[in-house]
Amino acid sequence: MSDSQSQSGLWLNEIFSVLDQSLDDYTPRLEPRIVGQVSYVGKGIARVKGLAGVQGEELLVFPGNTLGLAFNINPHEIGVVMLGDYDHLGAGDEVHRSRRVLDVPVGEELIGRVVDPGGRVRDGKGRLRFRERRPVERPAPAIMDRAPVTVPLMTGLKAIDALVPIGRGQRELILGDRQTGKTAIAVGAIINQKGKGVLCFYCAIGQRASSVARVVADLEEHGAMDYTTVVTVEGDDAPGLRFIAPYAATTMAEYFMEQGEDVLVVYDDLTHHARAYREISLLLRRPPGREAFPGDIFYIHSRLLERSTHLRDELGGGSLTALPIIETEAQNISAYIPTNLISITDGQIYLSPGLFRKGILPAIDIGKSVSRVGGKTQYPAYRAVAGDLRLTYSQFEELEAFSRFGTRLDVDTRKTLERGQRVRSVLKQSQYALLTAAEQIIVLFAVNEGVFDPVPEEKLLEAESLVRDSLHHVDSIAKKIETGEKLNDDDFEALRQTAAEAVAGLVENQEKQTKT
Repeated sequence: MSDSQSQSGLWLNEIFSVLDQSLDDYTPRLEPRIVGQVSYVGKGIARVKGLAGVQGEELLVFPGNTLGLAFNINPHEIGVVMLGDYDHLGAGDEVHRSRRVLDVPVGEELIGRVVDPGGRVRDGKGRLRFRERRPVERPAPAIMDRAPVTVPLMTGLKAIDALVPIGRGQRELILGDRQTGKTAIAVGAIINQKGKGVLCFYCAIGQRASSVARVVADLEEHGAMDYTTVVTVEGDDAPGLRFIAPYAATTMAEYFMEQGEDVLVVYDDLTHHARAYREISLLLRRPPGREAFPGDIFYIHSRLLERSTHLRDELGGGSLTALPIIETEAQNISAYIPTNLISITDGQIYLSPGLFRKGILPAIDIGKSVSRVGGKTQYPAYRAVAGDLRLTYSQFEELEAFSRFGTRLDVDTRKTLERGQRVRSVLKQSQYALLTAAEQIIVLFAVNEGVFDPVPEEKLLEAESLVRDSLHHVDSIAKKIETGEKLNDDDFEALRQTAAEAVAGLVENQEKQTKT
């Protein structure tokens, strides 16, 4: 016998001896296993009998490893929300407990990926590897763990950053009728976080696959997928998945907040989420209330949005900013779900279909929009400009309504109307044409100071571009704006002169054309 054969024989003997010892030490043990039976399955829910001891929101395992969420715990029957394909299930199938709650993967591996609420990949980029899972339902941070919201979250849109500012840790509702640009504002806010150290989560609830694909393409085109995770559940998915989607996205985002990061979460949109919950509740025969929604519809959104906050420095100082989106019908912002969310959030951005039809984009109705955190999150330069700007715009909107009656207007009223029209034109912005804080400040200050008054309205876009390009003449002031320093009177005078010089040539050409 060769040496190699003798060595392999010794190695096999060692393996067998270890196995024999393991079998000697092994004592079989019987454990009782409670098994239930499906009495009904269909339309996204199931009813299970004979499964004692189940806890609320516990995962139940059906044949084929299909999961369901225990929703109704009744003495004789359990109402279950299905979280996967259930076409192969039928009455009489066995169900057993998992003894765990619904959880999702969290961690750095999620950044740049498109996943569903269960963490399964939907982008075709290979398997998702993760080291930790966390429950979908988690308690909101305690009051004493929260810090004031003071740092701005810049969206790149003049109308929002100047007049309806958003802070890191705030919950700002975006609402409006269909096709008014709600998603464009939210996606633009995500794109504007590039290089600002903010991680983003876009949660698409019940959207068409083509709509989600278009958003992902826009994010990739602008390099935003490098710091963004997309959590998507489509309209034809089970209502249970649509219901858990925003909670899953929030849990994924909270992981980074607790590491001291700043995170932005967009929920697009909570109208579909509320409808999915209504569908589940009615199928499980919960008592309906107003508009057939169950009585706890307010609670399901409040417990979600209360998780958005700015943590104290002792807890890492991270923040989670929420931009929930709601769709209104016929401009009715006093409907049930919109009013619920308006009362939960720290302000709202209302998009008017009337402004949208006039081509005033973004179609933000300044009068119906508000930020309850307000100027506390703004750079000092914005606070110096925004007050006069909002007053000018409000006066203009009020006068514009009266001027339609054709009454004779005095000189001051005409000037107010002309200034207001220029403010409205300056607040227009193309989709994803985002501006830095310094670019916004010099343009808004210029319109406030009347620099654009001699410029014809059709030339305003060109004049605005010239003013923005002139910023390189005042680099030091631009840096002060970007770093949040307060500007003095000399700085504002320099901005005014720079803007006036930038449009001087345009005004002269216009005067020559008028004379000829």
